[in-house]
Amino acid sequence: MLKRCTVIITALASIISASAVAGAQANERAPIELFPAASPAVRPLFASDAFDTLVAQQPAGPPPTPRHTGIKAMTKHLVTNFKYLPSMENLYWAGAGGGLALAVHPFDDNVNEYLVGNDTAEKIFKTGEILGELGTLLGSASVVYAVGRIKDAPKVSHLGMDLIEALAMSEALTQTLKYTTRRERPDHSSKNSFPSGHAADTFAFATALERHLNWKYSIPAYVFSSYVALSRLPANRHWLSDAVFGSAVGIIAGRTVTSHEAERPFPVAVTAVPGGMAIMYVRQSR
Repeated sequence: MLKRCTVIITALASIISASAVAGAQANERAPIELFPAASPAVRPLFASDAFDTLVAQQPAGPPPTPRHTGIKAMTKHLVTNFKYLPSMENLYWAGAGGGLALAVHPFDDNVNEYLVGNDTAEKIFKTGEILGELGTLLGSASVVYAVGRIKDAPKVSHLGMDLIEALAMSEALTQTLKYTTRRERPDHSSKNSFPSGHAADTFAFATALERHLNWKYSIPAYVFSSYVALSRLPANRHWLSDAVFGSAVGIIAGRTVTSHEAERPFPVAVTAVPGGMAIMYVRQSR
């Protein structure tokens, strides 16, 4: 039992981290010739029953800096961002997150039984609760935004603005789902367990960073997000499926806030293909 639970946790951490890191790598600004051939055709890297094809091309750059990044512009975006939420792209991400959450749902009790009361797990993940708090993330985003405004650095204030907006959308989606599903927490303290807010907020933060920074900087953000998401399990505050779907909610929030700013498509795309879904890295020719 202990070995099986350990394998489950390790596998889930790898899945969450690997999927996020793949998106982070799509932001590398130096061109990478994955396929020397001149043809822009999509090339499959591997196939499976759940995800039939993974393809890669040169990544798109960061989102263009808007003309205004002041308080007025940010306040306006906090509202208008939601009109970009309904999209097939987000539907696919929600489906992928929901499917993975359903897949791990049967293991919720076993994983909870193994991690809760496990001294090693509790010590390793103890700081995750504080680091993933909304106040911690929002404070960090606000500092970035303030520095950008004070230093008259539009790119920095734009990053801070997108981080704040991504957190706002993540919270709106998470709280709506929490009080719609009314799932009881493992510690029986309340009925707002699904999805994990810590997982959603940290992945929203990391996804916004992915669009602005070189992948070398966004990879640690995704690793941190995975750590925070899993930290809610030994704390007995969430089930494994809560953390998994919360991660998907955060990715959707971060993508929605940043993707509509660019004229080119978002570098990571999810689309339906016969028999399943495909995750693709795309870039238009210049």
